[in-house]
Amino acid sequence: MAAPVDSPDTGTRTRPGPALFVTMYHSVGDPTDDPYRITVTPERLDRQLGWFRRRGLRGVSMAELLAARARGEGRDLVGLTFDDGYADFVSEALPVLRRHDCGATLFVLPGRLGGENAWDPLGPRKRLLTADGVRQAAAEGIEIGSHGLTHVDLTTADDVTLKSETEGSRTVLAELTGAVPAGFCYPYGTLDRRAVDAVREAGYAYACAIDPGPLGGPHALPRVHIGQNDTALRLFLKYRLHRLRRRPVVEPR
Repeated sequence: MAAPVDSPDTGTRTRPGPALFVTMYHSVGDPTDDPYRITVTPERLDRQLGWFRRRGLRGVSMAELLAARARGEGRDLVGLTFDDGYADFVSEALPVLRRHDCGATLFVLPGRLGGENAWDPLGPRKRLLTADGVRQAAAEGIEIGSHGLTHVDLTTADDVTLKSETEGSRTVLAELTGAVPAGFCYPYGTLDRRAVDAVREAGYAYACAIDPGPLGGPHALPRVHIGQNDTALRLFLKYRLHRLRRRPVVEPR
């Protein structure tokens, strides 16, 4: 196994400009039985990415987006993130991303490789990527980030668990892929100051949430949920409203 290498410079200290627009996807497949609305069909994903491309926007990984914004560029970029590391990412999502020349960040759970979404009490069981699947995604140019080890709510975790889910998952992913992950994603989107501090201290350059509330900075980045019902009109509204209500992300001094 290759030795871990340094994580990329993500340029989290952004210059003034429009707020980052970061999408949150999960599974790509059959959304028939989908109580949490986490699944989009490949066809819907294709239309959504096509909508962005027709407007001169391109989906990229968080590392690329943040690095571009640090240079004062990237107004034509949107962040594409996929949570949980479902096995269908490689078989269903990756071909659509390639069709539109898009990159993405995949947040995986190294403590559940080859398992399933046991944290969801409702809905069907969905397979998660194996170690080989994660390495395949990384080899295809997908940025791999941590979603914690096992999908634990960090706001309720004890100190030992919190360190394992943040620092421990980063170590495992570095050994798995040969690259130290720069990004983290809070399970369930829940975070508090203690969780943010733990993620920062673990060495991550940035972290994604959903709606971080009063917390800000590169370790509490907001995202927009994108689902099967998001047609062109809904995408337009989400894109415009998000950029109006969010402020640019600047590293606290």
